[in-house]
Amino acid sequence: MTIDDFLNQDSEWLKGTGPSSNIVMSSRTRLARNIDKMPFSNWANRRQLEDVMVAAREAALSSNFLKDALFIRLKDTSEVDRAFLVERHLMSPEHSQSVEFKALIVDPKEIVSIMINEEDHLRIQVLQSGLNIRECWRIIDEIDTELSKKLQFAYSPKWGYLTACPTNTGTGLRTSVMIHLPALVFAGQIGKVLQAIAKLGLNIRGLYGEGTEATGNVFQVSNQVSMGMTEEDIVDNIERIMNQVISREDATRKAIIARNKEALVDRVSRAYGTLKSAHIITSNETIALLSAIRLGVDMGLVKNMDRRMVNELFTLTQPAHLQKREGRKLDQNERDIKRADLIRERLR
Repeated sequence: MTIDDFLNQDSEWLKGTGPSSNIVMSSRTRLARNIDKMPFSNWANRRQLEDVMVAAREAALSSNFLKDALFIRLKDTSEVDRAFLVERHLMSPEHSQSVEFKALIVDPKEIVSIMINEEDHLRIQVLQSGLNIRECWRIIDEIDTELSKKLQFAYSPKWGYLTACPTNTGTGLRTSVMIHLPALVFAGQIGKVLQAIAKLGLNIRGLYGEGTEATGNVFQVSNQVSMGMTEEDIVDNIERIMNQVISREDATRKAIIARNKEALVDRVSRAYGTLKSAHIITSNETIALLSAIRLGVDMGLVKNMDRRMVNELFTLTQPAHLQKREGRKLDQNERDIKRADLIRERLR
């Protein structure tokens, strides 16, 4: 298996299935772990970083979940390959920088991935489609248990798991939900909702996590801290808050259909018409239009597309994916042309 093989398969989070998948695109759990008596990644020397990579690879590939996984040493990849892996949400943008002693492990179904020598020695993540936080937690807990039999993780009886960033100390668990809220944006209510989420102790970020802005009415919501809470507390809290947001978005969608259906139909139809006929289109415009199409699919206004197809286009139209399909680097104008070609092909 190679990185190129991922281009021809669906990522787990793109399937458009699972609880509340009309509003929640994906759920993710991530555990931060560090090997005991070894300096954190930013403080370790070259030999120590290499030792971490070797130990993490051996432990991960001997586990039941990852025995058939692909091990990728990032220094052996191209810039486009690294951007491609970020676009598929298999690793963070930060992990794609300064790559000499970094690696990534990915299972064949793209459910589990492990970043090695990011901010922490190991960043283990599990992705699922829809509001599936508990299933993510079940899987990652089993993986953590398996890895802990091979690796001694840095742990304090007082503070919990020790991490490079204090906000991750404790359980080391970060749980996040990628949620699509076009109706709340359309109705002008999104500001109040996001403020309420922040006051409840959650972070709101863009499509690719920390440091990115929300595009296409898609937001990533995650817990801010993990210290002083159990894993079950973290999962329960974010699931409870997300269910409230889902209810609010769902009610707003129904209200728009009841009171302003023609305006919504017009917006969806214009988005569909543009995507079907455009010969040059930017990434940001594509995401905005796909957001409208996805809402139209979920509201039964678009009959010849399904949620999975729209989700795929969110990813396939990103810059690195277009370049992987072409097998060469493309400048911005070439990408905008190839993006339009791909969309028209898929919408035929």
